[in-house]
Amino acid sequence: MSVNAPTPPAGMAAKILVVDDNEVVVKTLSLKLKGAGYQVATAQDGAEAMSVVRMEKPNLILLDITFPPDVAGVPWDGFRIMEWLHRVDESRKIPIIIITGGEDIKNKDRALASGAVAFFHKPINHDDLLKVIRATLSSHAPKPA
Repeated sequence: MSVNAPTPPAGMAAKILVVDDNEVVVKTLSLKLKGAGYQVATAQDGAEAMSVVRMEKPNLILLDITFPPDVAGVPWDGFRIMEWLHRVDESRKIPIIIITGGEDIKNKDRALASGAVAFFHKPINHDDLLKVIRATLSSHAPKPA
């Protein structure tokens, strides 16, 4: 059993899932990530994120914490999404980077304690984010035998 995040086949770009209810944030991050050579999948709420994770099998997830209350009948937030991801075998090892507009330090502590590999406040410094994404993907790549 692999203990590493899924990695793309040789020559394939890593796939990053962007989960945020703000369409502008999703589009901006998608453009920046595609410009840096990544494949991008997107979701705007928890239910959609769960579906996309199953279908797309991303190598990394950028996740907002706050979503409108009760989307699709379920009160999803980033913590609930992380909890679900950590319970499902196929997504348990996918690294998660939190991106949120909330300034609450408790959210950062809770996100990191819940397994997030990094935490960014909006507005995001895209250069810093890309550095963390690259470092995270390389540190989660399978080690040669």
